Amino acid sequence: MTRPHVLLSVAVSIDGHIDDRGTERFPLSNAEDFDHVDRLRAESDAILAGAGTLRRDNARLLVYNDERRARRIAGGKPGFPLRVIVTRSGDLDPELRFWHCGGERLVYTRSATTTVGDLAETKTFTDFADILDDLGARGVGKLMVEGGTSIHTEFLRAGLADEIRVAVAPMLIGQATAPRFVNPAEFPGGPARRFHLEDVTKVGDVAVLRYFPKVTSSSPG
Repeated sequence: MTRPHVLLSVAVSIDGHIDDRGTERFPLSNAEDFDHVDRLRAESDAILAGAGTLRRDNARLLVYNDERRARRIAGGKPGFPLRVIVTRSGDLDPELRFWHCGGERLVYTRSATTTVGDLAETKTFTDFADILDDLGARGVGKLMVEGGTSIHTEFLRAGLADEIRVAVAPMLIGQATAPRFVNPAEFPGGPARRFHLEDVTKVGDVAVLRYFPKVTSSSPG
């Protein structure tokens, strides 16, 4: 069984935060980068996020560009990638926008029950490798992971990420308690392991970095 290629996608401030603690949301990225993310979504077979991201952002995880959706359909794919939510509790508000737009939805949960009824297929899982095995069996070749912190941490802690896309925004959050890209964890190889930097791109005022975690770089001389 072939597991999907796993792309972690995140936008961070210069001081390493993905959000602040305020009640109002503000964009870390810009229009050009949002469009690039939309392109990556269109190139993916599935998009995954955690329940916390779904609740916090009321996220839809859609491909917004009409031409990209049309190209997917012309290529024999559904207009929208499979949209996947991971939840421990199974407690998900059925009124969130995610359940009422787009195409197929799939929920992985550690709970025997969920609150989404027939709005999505649900499946229990043991760990994140189990999720990738199941997605691979469903024909998912490329999985885009859009957070949040706990989800990114688990993929990296388990050594399951093939690629990381980090969009660095030109701002400072400055809040010690604001969420970061990942939580403290024991990652494979620890700080001695250096990821391979594949590319750096200027997208408006945002710097986009692509890392390949499974490829190590030489230590600086």
